[in-house]
Amino acid sequence: MKLTILGCYAATPRTITNPTSQVLEIKNRMFLIDCGEGTQVQLRKNKIKFSKINHIFISHLHGDHFFGLVGLISTFMLLNRESDLHVYGPKGVKEIILLQLRAGNSFTGYNLYFHELESKESEVLFEDEKVIVKTIPLKHRIYTNGFLFQEKNKERKLNIDKIQHLGIDVVYYQKIKYGGDITLDNGTIIPNHEITFDPEHEKSYAFCSDTVYDENLISLIENVDVLYHEATFLEKESHLAEKTMHTTAKQAATIALRANVKKLVLGHYSTRYESIELFKTEAETIFTNVLLAEDGKEFEF
Repeated sequence: MKLTILGCYAATPRTITNPTSQVLEIKNRMFLIDCGEGTQVQLRKNKIKFSKINHIFISHLHGDHFFGLVGLISTFMLLNRESDLHVYGPKGVKEIILLQLRAGNSFTGYNLYFHELESKESEVLFEDEKVIVKTIPLKHRIYTNGFLFQEKNKERKLNIDKIQHLGIDVVYYQKIKYGGDITLDNGTIIPNHEITFDPEHEKSYAFCSDTVYDENLISLIENVDVLYHEATFLEKESHLAEKTMHTTAKQAATIALRANVKKLVLGHYSTRYESIELFKTEAETIFTNVLLAEDGKEFEF
């Protein structure tokens, strides 16, 4: 599971910082999460292939989370994209993007699908044989969702030595991987657990930005491997966090602790602070395994 931070700062882009956008690679799928202004430039800087992005998830319709979307969609057209593109985001995202395209007499040479969201309950957005993606309802000034990405490891690992010792034919390997028992020629039934090992741990990643401190998140993200949680302010500006419906580093760490996550990645920093290390220092008073998002930084989990 690989996470590339394209941008992780709040509000407006600057020459040295970029608004929210990141790429998650999981089970050979590549998902773009949020698309702030300048996202496609950051994709190029980080040498991420545009053609591998088929699913884009937009948390909410504040500009620092989606102003880069129409530009990226247009660039896909200029690059002669042919594969389908799916955009998941709040109701209204389709109208906004199509209006911009129509006003510029633009078009796409590929199928563009919008999946507009309105539910305030968690729902499945995407699922195939390898990955499932669900919404995480957040509390912000406008309708907002986070996203939970989970691996699906259904296949068990073959105990080749035991299988070969029993003389089981290779044609049964797929059945065994998916939990099937085997009957030998002499009628003996071999339980699956005797000829397989448990599958690898199913990794998970939760993206939560933007939101006020909300303990309702805990049950939705419990035990995830990695939690990205906004930390716009430090605790001394908690009054601003409450007013703007954002979170402090200490509050993000509290959510991580209570949800028993393995790692916490902080981001969405206000640029009022001299150093983002201040966020890590504050969060570590509550939760020990804290990482800092930085533009262009890659994490492998």
